[in-house]
Amino acid sequence: MQSEPHSAAPSSPISSRRVRTSSVDNETTPLLLPQSSTASRGRPSFKSTRNHSRAASWSKRLVNSLTADRLAFKDQMRESKGSLEAYDRVWYDQFTSTDWVHDNIADAYRVKALRSRKDIKGRILNFFDGTQGWLLSALVGFITAAIAYGVDVSEEPAFDWKDGYCARGLWISEKRCCPGGKRCDDWEPWSKVIRIPHVNEDIVEYGVFIFLVVTLAALSCLLTLATKTIVPSTYRISTLDENLGATLRERLAVDGTSQPEDPELSAPMVYYSAAGSGVAEVRVILSGFVLHGFLGVKTLVIKTAALILSVASGLSLGKEGPFVHIATCVGNIACRIFSKYDSNDSKRREVLSAAAAAGVAVAFGAPLGGVLFSLEEVSYFFPAKTLFRTFLCCICAALTLKFLDPYGNSKIVIFEVRYITDWEFFELGSFIFVGMLGGFIGAMFIKASRNWAQSFRKVPIIKKWPIFEVVMVALLTGLVSYWNRFTKVPVAKLMYNLAAPCSVGKTDDLGLCPQDIDDIFPVVQQLAIAFIIKGTLTIITFGIKVPAGIYVPSMVVGGLGGRLIGHLIQWAVLRFPTSPVFGNCAAYVTGQSCITPGVYALIAAGSTMCGVTRLSVTLAVILFELTGSLDYVLPFSLAILVAKWTADWLEPLSIYDLLTNLNSYPFLNNKHKPVFTSALADITHCLRGERVIDISSSPLVAATRLREKLNILRLAGEVDGGLPIIRNDILVGLIPAPDLEFALDNLHNESTSLCLMASVNMMDSDDEDQPDPTDFTPYIDPAPLSLDIRSPMDLVYECFVKLGLRYICVSRDGKFAGLVKHLLPWFRFFANRV
Repeated sequence: MQSEPHSAAPSSPISSRRVRTSSVDNETTPLLLPQSSTASRGRPSFKSTRNHSRAASWSKRLVNSLTADRLAFKDQMRESKGSLEAYDRVWYDQFTSTDWVHDNIADAYRVKALRSRKDIKGRILNFFDGTQGWLLSALVGFITAAIAYGVDVSEEPAFDWKDGYCARGLWISEKRCCPGGKRCDDWEPWSKVIRIPHVNEDIVEYGVFIFLVVTLAALSCLLTLATKTIVPSTYRISTLDENLGATLRERLAVDGTSQPEDPELSAPMVYYSAAGSGVAEVRVILSGFVLHGFLGVKTLVIKTAALILSVASGLSLGKEGPFVHIATCVGNIACRIFSKYDSNDSKRREVLSAAAAAGVAVAFGAPLGGVLFSLEEVSYFFPAKTLFRTFLCCICAALTLKFLDPYGNSKIVIFEVRYITDWEFFELGSFIFVGMLGGFIGAMFIKASRNWAQSFRKVPIIKKWPIFEVVMVALLTGLVSYWNRFTKVPVAKLMYNLAAPCSVGKTDDLGLCPQDIDDIFPVVQQLAIAFIIKGTLTIITFGIKVPAGIYVPSMVVGGLGGRLIGHLIQWAVLRFPTSPVFGNCAAYVTGQSCITPGVYALIAAGSTMCGVTRLSVTLAVILFELTGSLDYVLPFSLAILVAKWTADWLEPLSIYDLLTNLNSYPFLNNKHKPVFTSALADITHCLRGERVIDISSSPLVAATRLREKLNILRLAGEVDGGLPIIRNDILVGLIPAPDLEFALDNLHNESTSLCLMASVNMMDSDDEDQPDPTDFTPYIDPAPLSLDIRSPMDLVYECFVKLGLRYICVSRDGKFAGLVKHLLPWFRFFANRV
């Protein structure tokens, strides 16, 4: 490779200095040394993404005004241990990845400097530093529960508006307006308010119902569309909301580079941060992907308000998935209180893992399930200290919501049930069958959702105007759900009625408890109709541009099928009471059988959710916490186990894995390792001259030449890539693209500057105390991780997954041979070959 041309460029101030030899060369990584130039690097680098910086956000300024003393603390740390100050790091650019290794090293320097102080103030600061994680966890849990309470108490009366309003107050739900369970004089239906001559009252209420469904859904969509974000086409991502119809924006070329498949893909990507549940995106963010604004104040406020409207509209969606995104937003904003988490992305993700768990804790009233959810589904790195803090966060969230009592019955969630009777041994076969059915429904839901999104959402008007799809889905929902008593009620209330046991003297609002054997088949018929309607509506609703979760809707679809099977088994027991298979099951004093159809509904609900999300242990624990019964832990676990096997056989990917793959999220799954039979040489391609910096002739490189190389990386979509620095074909360092962009932007005159790209002996200068903007060595990593070209792919995979690397340098016989980056497409390529 030829060295970089520099002779024609004008001289730089650094070239006129007088060399002074130094007895000892400092070989410490420059990024870990105290540099005044790095201390102020607090903004995004690429010009196209500068608007995503949070440096000027009002929330940031507010937190800074409340915690101004943390800057003084930093100055004290610099004075006491200046050589160890290493946590002033450049703010990560949009659509880059976290440098886990550097962040961990920087935090180690910070901790060492803090612990070295033995005075009283130092000990107090050290104690306070250790409590910050626990304080943040408790605070996030409290705020998440408060937001969940606000959503719960707001969406309930808004949902009831479709049937009327309470005369004592517009914000009073029907349940609180008429505590007896039946409509009272205080409840005013719309047929009494709106009177149209010669029009039946039922038609009036039907029309108002449809109008309010469409109106609430449209308002929710308009709020969601306010979070529109446009991303330049250089970023190889299809979308960042739950769109199964997104077009794959990249393919793997022969030389290992990513190239667009179609000229149409050159258009900028558009996504809405408040749409969908956000669980897939939270999982990608926790793996190290940097996405400014997705967890910000604007997204939090808009998604919370839009979620109330979308749930109140009666669409087949849930609020449980969005709670995970909302809680993660709370965790991200709370991290700004302490610089320990605000300035270190690796530490920040510890808090985000706990926050995501708190979202599940308040959604299902299951603090243990929330911890397991974070461990099993969203977290990428989950050390022991994060486990304990996550547990504290979930406990605080559950206790706070329990104290606030959103439903007025001392329950955290509305579909919490209790089973008194135990299950019989002959029911094990039925539980296994229900588990298989749930897994089948979940897998078919994924396939149907993908086919619907890739067909209907390709229509130009739907693609250009997402609100049209929302209005059409809402209109269809209002038309078909009004006449069925199961589809008209909220999904959470329907889930409770499906799972609730039948007992003598208990009010049965939906008619799910037959009094004798002749009443069973009419109930089964209504359940079958509701199963078809709810399943279809859930398929077409998933992915529309409103805040929407899939957890409870999938559980409701499964619960309808499970309750149907439970009633059929109940009929068989009552029809053949003397059968030796059933024993004394039908000889109950109440005249009923020992079969509890609600158990089958809950088991099928958990199995269907398992088939959609592939959660296993988490679901078993959530179902246990919902019922509080140890007797049914075994049926729950057995059914979920069978459901996961069935779903994996029919559809290998969960709904979030499918979203990650189709939308080209930069997520390397550390829970499913591909099978490799190749070596690093199979994916290593020789970099062209414009992709490396050759300093064989001189360590000085023209700034204009560096800008050209940086633009090449930008056009290739390699926002978090880097340029290897070689001397005589030997790798001597690597400069990350964001750091290079920042350094170039700080030059006084880029067209005439020569930049120092390698460490040299100390030089005398009149302005020795001031940083030289042409000295790029503080931004260079002199020891990038390098592997021999003959290394097996298993080792390469483990390095990327366990260390969270952005790239790996490749050497052959000690000489630079190439750079491996964007490893995810390669792993998919080899996984498909296997």
